[in-house]
Amino acid sequence: MVPFGLVIGVLADAKGLSFTETVLMSALVYAGAAQLLALELWTDPAPVMAAIVAAGVVNLRMAPQGAALAGWLDRLRGWKLWGTLATLVDHSFALSVQEQRRGGRDAGYLLGVGLGLWASWVPTTAIGWLAGSLVKLPPGHPLYFASVAAFISILVGLWRGPRVDLAPWVVAGLVALAAHRAGLPVPLPLLAGTLAGAALGAWIELRGKARLAADERERG
Repeated sequence: MVPFGLVIGVLADAKGLSFTETVLMSALVYAGAAQLLALELWTDPAPVMAAIVAAGVVNLRMAPQGAALAGWLDRLRGWKLWGTLATLVDHSFALSVQEQRRGGRDAGYLLGVGLGLWASWVPTTAIGWLAGSLVKLPPGHPLYFASVAAFISILVGLWRGPRVDLAPWVVAGLVALAAHRAGLPVPLPLLAGTLAGAALGAWIELRGKARLAADERERG
């Protein structure tokens, strides 16, 4: 997560954002993929609506993430629910899913992890901005791979084996690749792959639960 934040800060400086603007963006938006996409689209004059729409589309992947954590979130109401959802990012989602699988039932885990990540995300992007103003990284520098590496690292903890996860992950990748090859603009390929993989994963999980229920009825 730290290298990803540094990249956001470096890109923000390269795009002409001030230190204050960079810090406020990270503190209020707190969505690395959306921030990265918005910065990639940033020009002069700034395409504000295009950046907002693109960031909104890429953040739609949070919908299936929230659904996966419904067992926790359904117990919350009002500001507790919305406050917890405000801290939901890919890394806090991945850690929370692992906690759920270990039998955890407290949504406070999601909130605590999200706030902890936020507390490191904001200063990290600030440091990236300061570093970017001092050192100009050439195109293709390994640090720019940090965002990809951050998302790959998330997958390691979520992998449950080929029987459960291989098909949804492959489908997600193939659909995203096909959408990209079809010429769909960023971030639609990412969204298409996310929704396709999530839908297949949900179907496989529901089918597994139905089989377990049927087996229990037969034994009963």
